[in-house]
Amino acid sequence: MGIGVAFAQAERTRRSAKRQAKQQLGRERRFTQLPGEALGEALRRMTLGQLDLAIELLARDGDLDGDLDGKALASRTIHETRKALKRLRALMGLLREDLGEPRFRREHAILRDAARRLASARDAEVMVETLDALLQRHPRQLARRHPLIELRKRLVAERAAAAQRTLGEEATRAEVLRELRSLRERAQQWNLPERSGIALVEKDLRWIYRQGRERKRLLARGKGGARELHEWRKRVKDLRYAAEILGLCPLARRAEKLGDLLGEEHDLVVFAAQLPPPGQAPFKGKRGRRARKALLGKIAQRRRRLRKRALHEGERLYRRKPKKFIRRVRRAHTRISRISRISRA
Repeated sequence: MGIGVAFAQAERTRRSAKRQAKQQLGRERRFTQLPGEALGEALRRMTLGQLDLAIELLARDGDLDGDLDGKALASRTIHETRKALKRLRALMGLLREDLGEPRFRREHAILRDAARRLASARDAEVMVETLDALLQRHPRQLARRHPLIELRKRLVAERAAAAQRTLGEEATRAEVLRELRSLRERAQQWNLPERSGIALVEKDLRWIYRQGRERKRLLARGKGGARELHEWRKRVKDLRYAAEILGLCPLARRAEKLGDLLGEEHDLVVFAAQLPPPGQAPFKGKRGRRARKALLGKIAQRRRRLRKRALHEGERLYRRKPKKFIRRVRRAHTRISRISRISRA
């Protein structure tokens, strides 16, 4: 009887310790300033947490040998790693002034190059996702066409091969891991100054907002094409992540909505550019050429609608001048901090 009680107590202790460790890990990797946490310390914690996540994902020794589970694991690993790298690049952008230009450029280049090494696998994933969205949106005009069914089969096979090839290149993966671990060691030594409110990131946040606003105004005047839309998307994503970091949920949601519109538009551009030419499988013959023409027509139609919606959302997101925007962010952040202090008291 006594032995059974002891075993039960030991199991409860083990589960409690595991639960606490999981909660602590979740806290360390939360991509937002926590209640009562100074902004400088929060930015350092988030940097280390996202680096740990990227390193953990890339260092996995999962089954990537070609079965269905291995394919799913490879694709998910790349997707989650790229998300962590995007958060880190946005975070670095908020610390550009305090890090100094040489150090910022070095660390940002490491993150950019790491993301590029995963880009081919992500591009293959985008091709499948984009085609699926088009087929679902136009079931009668597109989904029943045999050449497009064959195209999807080919793209799915290429996606699996690209994901496993990317993670299967041990030398490349080892180099990326080495760079990320070195960056983590340096980030651990950061001694960011403590300033009140958002003062630590205010200048860089104003730059991010101003750049996005200028891109929007340029496009609203009919100047600029796919490349300018893509550059605008980058600034919108930076703004979204900055809002998440500062706990500004309404702003983050608006930026995310606009970023999704611009992201879909960019994916359509990439998809159309990478389609096989007429006369090449699966677009051989009269039926193949018709299927390709119908597909490109729907892509152009969708892009026009997305651009119109993006400009409308952009007017809402960027309607204030940079100085007024920063004042509103400052007040909102102060209000959130005050509520957090009261709730903790």
